[in-house]
Amino acid sequence: MLGLKLPTDPRWANIAEKHIEEILIDHAHCELKAAATANSLIMSFPEYPELVTEMVALAKEEMGHFSLVHKRLLEKNITLGRDRKDVYVHKLLSFFPKGGSRTTQLVHRLLYAALIEARSCERFRLLSEQLKDKELAAFYEKLLVSEANHYTLFLGFARKYGDKKIVDTKWQELLKFEAEIMKNLNNKSFIHG
Repeated sequence: MLGLKLPTDPRWANIAEKHIEEILIDHAHCELKAAATANSLIMSFPEYPELVTEMVALAKEEMGHFSLVHKRLLEKNITLGRDRKDVYVHKLLSFFPKGGSRTTQLVHRLLYAALIEARSCERFRLLSEQLKDKELAAFYEKLLVSEANHYTLFLGFARKYGDKKIVDTKWQELLKFEAEIMKNLNNKSFIHG
């Protein structure tokens, strides 16, 4: 369903479990960034009322997810700490050239967001299936459904606002690029690492 060209090695979940504090911290920051992305899309593209409406709901949902992750951090006596640079996202955002029409810029941002959500969904699925902490596994199982919905929401908007054929071609190219990024990442204590 997600269309990812390179699945995560299932052993990632075992490594992540050994570094669960860092995973939870990174996850909390990912939720904050997802809410910020929704807000940024509202501010950048206010002329799309359906997008604005959905991004308002998404920003609220992502902040709710942040709150849930933060609560888990507090329960484990872990301090949130400062955000670390997300190499995965930084590399991903280099794929499309800067500039272009407003519609092109919107489509590119929506495709980036869709892919980040798809990879998060895939990683949450692995955590839900493989974590020994069954309560935390169930937590990730609930969240992966939201991530899948966000992925389809962003991809759907990209196809709605751009030429579907062009968007689908760009999507396939971005998926291939993302697979190359994933081959070369080796920081296992990140949601996308």
